Amino acid sequence: MTGTMHTRPVHDENHSVGELVGQATEQLSRLVRQEVALAKMELAEKGKRAGRGGGMLGAAGAIAYVGLFALAGTAAAALSLVLPVWAAALIVTAALFLIAAVLAVTGRAQLRRAVPPKPEETLGSVRADVDQIRERAHR
Repeated sequence: MTGTMHTRPVHDENHSVGELVGQATEQLSRLVRQEVALAKMELAEKGKRAGRGGGMLGAAGAIAYVGLFALAGTAAAALSLVLPVWAAALIVTAALFLIAAVLAVTGRAQLRRAVPPKPEETLGSVRADVDQIRERAHR
């Protein structure tokens, strides 16, 4: 947000030190509010990604749980009947585990995109603002 800071030209030598300090304080206050707003937006986006990733991992666990029941059904069918019934049950079980694996991989990727939960873009912007303020102070 370094480029969005509104400054008033201070070329008039009639400004008192108090006015200059007041302007600087006002600008700094505006800058801090803008950076806080940016941090909130960034954290909200990361929170949404973490929620989606967690939901997908939860769904993967639920489907894997159902898959275990299907696997038990497959074993029972294999013991009691000949190939066609258990083969069908085995195919259903494999499909459920495949769905669970896809959900787990997708959910894990979503969680990785959300971590670490700190507003990195805003921190970079704040650093740039501080550097620019230091530059102007040393002139």
